[in-house]
Amino acid sequence: MNIRVRFAPSPTGYLHIGGARTALFNYLFAKNRKGSFLLRIEDTDTARSSREMTQQILRSLEWLGIAWDEDPVMQSANTDRHKQVCGGLYEKGCCYPCFCTKEELEQRRKESGSYRYDGTCRDLTAREQKQRMESGQPYILRFKVEPGETVFDDMVRGTVRVDNSEIDDFVILRSDSTPVYQIAVVVDDHDMGITHVVRGDDHISNTPKQILLYRAMGWDVPVFAHIPMILGPDKKRLSKRHGAASVEEYKDMGIMPEALVNYLALLGWSAGDDRELFSMEELARVFSIERIVKNPAVFDETRLMWFNGNYMRETPDEALLPLVRETLTGPQDVSDKYMLGVIALMKPRAATYKDIAVSGACFFKDPESYEEKAVKKHWKKEGVSGRLEAIVSEAQNTDVWDEASIESMIRGLAEKEGVGAGKYIHPVRLALAGCGQSPGLFEMMELLGKETVLRRISRAQEYVDSMSGNE
Repeated sequence: MNIRVRFAPSPTGYLHIGGARTALFNYLFAKNRKGSFLLRIEDTDTARSSREMTQQILRSLEWLGIAWDEDPVMQSANTDRHKQVCGGLYEKGCCYPCFCTKEELEQRRKESGSYRYDGTCRDLTAREQKQRMESGQPYILRFKVEPGETVFDDMVRGTVRVDNSEIDDFVILRSDSTPVYQIAVVVDDHDMGITHVVRGDDHISNTPKQILLYRAMGWDVPVFAHIPMILGPDKKRLSKRHGAASVEEYKDMGIMPEALVNYLALLGWSAGDDRELFSMEELARVFSIERIVKNPAVFDETRLMWFNGNYMRETPDEALLPLVRETLTGPQDVSDKYMLGVIALMKPRAATYKDIAVSGACFFKDPESYEEKAVKKHWKKEGVSGRLEAIVSEAQNTDVWDEASIESMIRGLAEKEGVGAGKYIHPVRLALAGCGQSPGLFEMMELLGKETVLRRISRAQEYVDSMSGNE
């Protein structure tokens, strides 16, 4: 079989994490089986759909590395085809016009306590139907669900059985002659030659209705696979309240696409061993729908950050350079050589490439303030001002400015005073970084350069002296 799958988002918002995983599973399944991955934009909700969101979804998929094999299909372009099929179903006697008004339906629901349609218009004769339709009375088309059982084999859930008595005579065409989701998706999937429908399990209640439509039209029914949903840490459906919810938000956070793809692939699926790090190509080689678990997956952002850190460390500094530059809010005239030096120092400590610029802000501008906790711990001690002054004096007379000579200078001063090197290292780090944490001090001092180091230490000494004067 020539496998053909599709991802069919609605352009009513950004591509969310659940949708991205569905797209990824479809893509990996197609590539594993040497099939085709197609894209359909379900834009029939004209009030909420927008071209901007369509483009955003396409950009998010491209950023993830999920490429479609044929031009995207716009569902709104197929409306006439959907209506044609509805007409064919009516001619076959598989559906009937329902003339009940919203008010009448609501009243019956209140009286019966049931939301199921009571079949008022189901047994109208053809003559009665024609008379009422020709009189201009508004109507909808309802699919006539016959007694029996609808059974299908789900690639994730196994055999699913639904008694047709549980399925209402559902609407396929609205009173304004616009087709509803159920008929549109069936027609489009058939016309696109879709062989497997891989989607979230929130659609599983739609599947029996769609199978009935396939059979009524005499079309082949695709194979279905319903993926369990993604939950937040509180075991409720993942949403905005759990933090970032869209691919675009994670991109803006500085997450690398390879990391997000790797993490999403392992949400509810495993390769059957303990391996965790996979490239897209490796995932495609080993992916199988049969290894998707039936239980919901829990999204753990901390875990995602672990993946991102791994990919960050494996990414060449040169490849990170343009990404870090994009996030830089300080001076833009920093040389590539200097930027690469910052990346090399910060990468082992950063969770995202944005962290390199944000947490490494001290490499681009002098500290505007000093961390209060670090000041209390490292600067409110006897002898700090003198040690800062000694470093400035010694550095001014140092011709060679590299990591080894800087370390030798500072350790030499500590040894001469008879104190541990930390008495010099910690106050200087606070002077240069504005906080008590930074990459290795000696590497940092080399990269900043002597002029910047002397300026910042001198300013710090003034700050320390002012504290002493105020006490």
